[in-house]
Amino acid sequence: MIDNTFLETIFLKHKHTPTYPSTSTVSRFVTKLLLILFPEQTKNHFQTSSELKESFVKLEAELSEMLASMQQYLDKDAKEISKIFFEQLPITYQILNTDIQAILTGDPAAKSEYEVIRTYPGFYAIAFYRMAHILESLKVPLIPRVITEFAHSKTGIDIHPGAEIDEYFYIDHGTGIVIGETCSIGKKVKLYQGITLGALSVSKDLASKKRHPTIEDNVVIYAGATILGGETIIGAGSIVGGNVWLTKSIAPNTKIYHQEQVKIHT
Repeated sequence: MIDNTFLETIFLKHKHTPTYPSTSTVSRFVTKLLLILFPEQTKNHFQTSSELKESFVKLEAELSEMLASMQQYLDKDAKEISKIFFEQLPITYQILNTDIQAILTGDPAAKSEYEVIRTYPGFYAIAFYRMAHILESLKVPLIPRVITEFAHSKTGIDIHPGAEIDEYFYIDHGTGIVIGETCSIGKKVKLYQGITLGALSVSKDLASKKRHPTIEDNVVIYAGATILGGETIIGAGSIVGGNVWLTKSIAPNTKIYHQEQVKIHT
């Protein structure tokens, strides 16, 4: 028999749980939006622009309803936030297309835009991040994290929605990448798998400060590199080799590698 004290503890916990949309509701919304922006199959294509417009109208209403359930936690009216989100979507769509081009031109294995959209986990994670980032900028709590963590669960790529990431962003392979909340990434940056752009400390008193590095334009960071600290700046045009550990800034156009001596005994 379950103890009554235990039942009361669970009941009180449920009673004081904030009212937010479920993870499945949020993930369904962003997945539908992504499939409208970049249809994977012919059956998802629209025959007329009026059909496409109607789908966006329905999605805006869906977002508004979802946000209305948590109105007490919002700075603006749910309908206003939904309206602003969809007003910003054309810019986000334009930027996402630059991300597709960065992958297509940067990866010899990529044969077409369709292949990038359909199969590349890097694009999937970036797309969800960019949608979450709009909501984060509108000060919507929790939901942006739900979106990026959903993408994280699918791809192994962890991008905080608060990070600032410019256009032509390229993630290759991607598994194990971590990009922190206050990270700033410039144009035409290329990241490989296993990279951490993190903080030097996880102390809670640093929560409101810049804790994560700045990566300037045209930087390439190879697999396994770890770059830490809010004052750390990777200068434009630099190349950071695999498994490098950095906690200090490097000047533009620097090449830095981790040298390991391997001895083979026969």
